[in-house]
Amino acid sequence: MKVASIQVEIKDGETKEERIIRVGQKLDELEGYDLIILPEIWATGYFSFDNYIKEAETINGSFVQFFSEKARKLGAYVHAGSFVEKEGSKYYNTSVLFNREGKLIGKSRKIHLFRYGSAEGEILTPGEKPIVVQTEFGKVGLSTCYDLRFPELYRSQVDQGAKIFLVTSAWPHQRLEHWKILNVVRALENQCFLISSNCVGTTRNVLMGGHSQVVDPWGTVIASAGEFETIVKTEINLDQIDYIREMFPQLKHRVL
Repeated sequence: MKVASIQVEIKDGETKEERIIRVGQKLDELEGYDLIILPEIWATGYFSFDNYIKEAETINGSFVQFFSEKARKLGAYVHAGSFVEKEGSKYYNTSVLFNREGKLIGKSRKIHLFRYGSAEGEILTPGEKPIVVQTEFGKVGLSTCYDLRFPELYRSQVDQGAKIFLVTSAWPHQRLEHWKILNVVRALENQCFLISSNCVGTTRNVLMGGHSQVVDPWGTVIASAGEFETIVKTEINLDQIDYIREMFPQLKHRVL
């Protein structure tokens, strides 16, 4: 299974439309890949809180339509990262997953909104439940950035049958070591593959951390980016999940 994580640079002064076009061109380079993932609120820029409301869209808006079409043309599963979704009078940090036909098969609203030096928790409404999506590869758990610090979310997804975690993020460089550790630990403790996509660049004076990763169920980082815009490309063997779970059956030894 060929997977790719597009690590997007957020540039102040670049419009949402310009960034979507630029990222769309990167997607066009990934013909033949099975699964592609993008970062958190990358089109607006996570720390551009003043643009959240005016750039918000409904689930049927142009952002979703654009990536639905890209998934269909590529014949790939595309996790478009997240965007600010408007529903009625509420706004959400919503990530979306499309199948090879361009159908929206997964929508996950960020549960744990970040409030440390962030206005996200003041503007947005949290999601209410862990999301696990059935795909041809097996069940996939969706989560967003700060969610990564809450292990019970991922254990809940494993209990629903998840074998792959997709993590979309805008994690700052200031806490980069936490990011790298948590990517590994969430994969290791749940014996799942974890594929993450993080932003890079400096936006609103915040340096983003990058280091998007692909981690196997044994906790080994098999592919990783640095701190520049790039595409992480690798292949994963899904048979490894069942093999590791049988060979070292820690999930069967749970007491709580």
